[in-house]
Amino acid sequence: MKGTEQLKELALMQLKDKHPTIPEHALARPFYTDKTSNGLTKCVVHFIKLKGYQAERINSTGRLLERKSKSMSIFDSSRNINTGKWIKGSSANGTADISATIKGRSVKIEIKCRATGDHYQSADQKKYQKEVERAGGIYIIVRDFDSFLEWFKTFIRDGK
Repeated sequence: MKGTEQLKELALMQLKDKHPTIPEHALARPFYTDKTSNGLTKCVVHFIKLKGYQAERINSTGRLLERKSKSMSIFDSSRNINTGKWIKGSSANGTADISATIKGRSVKIEIKCRATGDHYQSADQKKYQKEVERAGGIYIIVRDFDSFLEWFKTFIRDGK
């Protein structure tokens, strides 16, 4: 069975446990795909949480500071115009896409989706990986959900 199908079954089992009085046919079927970076990130985060561990997506894009101003038209009517600028976020340069704690270990997960052709780490990401590993944390690059599942099974079994 494909990894995303296993994840759907795991999520459905949790829904059944959470809502025992709702018939199975009435439960919303979970949907997962690893064909996009966002989809793959969602798969990994949800799987880790469904297995009872902690995981969160890290947003490193910064934020938009909005500015509103009024503009007058040649017909003496005014309208509001929203403008703004992006400011740098507070996360470290090169930070991983997912931060998790599995079996008491800090795990940083970088998503490089095979289906979208996102293959290479930036220089900042490589530096961040070295910092995590030097501190005793675990850093992995995930390209598809099936390979993540293989890593997870090995990690749970061997603790490495």
